[in-house]
Amino acid sequence: MPILTLTSDTGNQDFISGAVKGILLQTTAGQFALVDITHNLAPFNLPHAAYICRNVLSNFQPGSYHAILVNLFGQKKDYLLAAEKNGQIFFCADNGLISMMLDEVPDQVIALPFDKKHPKNILGIASLIGEAVTQLNNGIKLTELGPVTTDYVQKNNLKPMSGPNYLEGQILFTDHFENVIINITREVFEEQRRGRSFKIAFKRDEIIDRISETYGDVPEGEKLALFNAAGYLEIAINQGNAAGLLGLVGMSAASPPDNAYAQSRLFYQTVKIYFE
Repeated sequence: MPILTLTSDTGNQDFISGAVKGILLQTTAGQFALVDITHNLAPFNLPHAAYICRNVLSNFQPGSYHAILVNLFGQKKDYLLAAEKNGQIFFCADNGLISMMLDEVPDQVIALPFDKKHPKNILGIASLIGEAVTQLNNGIKLTELGPVTTDYVQKNNLKPMSGPNYLEGQILFTDHFENVIINITREVFEEQRRGRSFKIAFKRDEIIDRISETYGDVPEGEKLALFNAAGYLEIAINQGNAAGLLGLVGMSAASPPDNAYAQSRLFYQTVKIYFE
């Protein structure tokens, strides 16, 4: 049975996520195994959404379908994007997420048009996706669902700034345990480090000068840095709340990346690594 995943920024406080799942199950007539990824992505935070989607969806098998309902109405569009990459199909708004999530050019992208049957709201979009994946699963080609397009919004992932002796990363988000995820990968770190000692510096003159393998490498209540399962730098406190106790914040619903208020808080969102 093919897989249809569902990812959104709708939260679980009201009926929306449940209604979307009901519509997808109804329109696909039980042909798919419906898998929830998360409904708690930070609204407006495309770097957070791209990080989650890239590191989750790449683990699904070819032939899987992915409905990504994130920041759907930030721009006025009369269509939804459907992109194919490595045998998987991704549906999302034309808001830059597809290029950030895949981090490379899709094999093909089509514009899946709205119509009177599918109103421009999240439930109409769920119905449109459900019908599209059913048709694809029954043998229709992607290009039969809408026109091929190369004229879609493309954005780059947040990249760390670098110099001969430093890396400066930005907080992508804080996870369920309030560990802080930074946009610096182990690969970038080691390439820039070149065997040198280092200091990870952030708010309140906090310093970490070693990379731990697990949270238990330091005593309870102590801060640490490690590379998580996705290979990204993480600042944490063993059995503690790093984001709150260390005063670190990332992009949130109250401060989307292009918001002037967010820009005024960049000091609190950056982490710098000095190499010696």
